[in-house]
Amino acid sequence: MLMNLAFYGPILVLALALFAASVRILREYERGVIFTLGRFTGVKGPGLILMIPVVQQMVRVDQRVAVFDVPTQDVISRDNVSVKVNAVIYFRVIDPERSVIQVENFRQATSELAQTTLRSVLGKHDLDEMLSERDKLNNDVQEILDSQTDAWGIKVANVEIKHIDLNEGMVRVIARQAEAERERRAKVIHAEGEEQAAQMLLNAARTLAQQPEAMQLRYLSTLAMIGAQNNSTIVFPFPTELGQALKGLVQQAQERQPPA
Repeated sequence: MLMNLAFYGPILVLALALFAASVRILREYERGVIFTLGRFTGVKGPGLILMIPVVQQMVRVDQRVAVFDVPTQDVISRDNVSVKVNAVIYFRVIDPERSVIQVENFRQATSELAQTTLRSVLGKHDLDEMLSERDKLNNDVQEILDSQTDAWGIKVANVEIKHIDLNEGMVRVIARQAEAERERRAKVIHAEGEEQAAQMLLNAARTLAQQPEAMQLRYLSTLAMIGAQNNSTIVFPFPTELGQALKGLVQQAQERQPPA
């Protein structure tokens, strides 16, 4: 009995060790890239999988969305302004086979590619475009990254530019520019108001010229406004047409009188 236990014991322990080495459990978001004697033989998972110890090896691949902060990059814009830009990228593995076989370290490769692409894309735009068209820049960087990482089995889902930092001198220049723009708009609005007021006065003058009765009503309205104030002197607007008519009547009366 003891001899049987001494003989079969090591074999049993070895069998349990081989079984433990051959069992792998993969989570729902994990996949296992299997290599048999160094050759790719398939992708397995999730769940329980069995492998041949020593003969087969497995590389785990996480297929969840990964978030990576792109380190701050020094970028020179198209109008020769130096800025510091950092961003964040969201990507995931869609093809575990290519992510293991085609690239040594897909995370590091994607990070380095994101840094160079960020500098390249932003360097083609002016500072004003960087500040006002951030969504467009995000889409441009995302499209370039996605097209280049497709060969690695990587899908770049989104790119977000987080900060665009300017030096103090450039901040003051932008502040002066914004102030000048506000002053320009105020002057334009004031000029437009003057133009509209002048046009309305011109229309009123044309209306009064076409209707003499309206001019008389305007005279009466002016007298009412003057009379409402505590003034000692009242200026009465006298129509020139009425004066000329009275002058003509006086001349006719003088002509009719017999000479002395």
